[in-house]
Amino acid sequence: MTTLTVTAKGQVTFRKDVLQHLGVKPGDKITVDMLPDGRIAVRAAKPAGQISDVFDLLKREGGPSLSIDEMSGLIGDAWAGKR
Repeated sequence: MTTLTVTAKGQVTFRKDVLQHLGVKPGDKITVDMLPDGRIAVRAAKPAGQISDVFDLLKREGGPSLSIDEMSGLIGDAWAGKR
């Protein structure tokens, strides 16, 4: 069992081993569920985004998204050391 200390501001810092157990890293979020018997359940928060949020990552600035053929060509060039 891990014991944590509450600061004067009412904050708690989780130890590194606890964060690793939760699978979280700096910038990640955790959820805390308050249970009726005074206990809490802590877990890593699931990302709230949607898969469609990543589609714009493939867009060229000021232009349309890359096609599969364009992506394949760029990947091939990178592997060949051309880029």
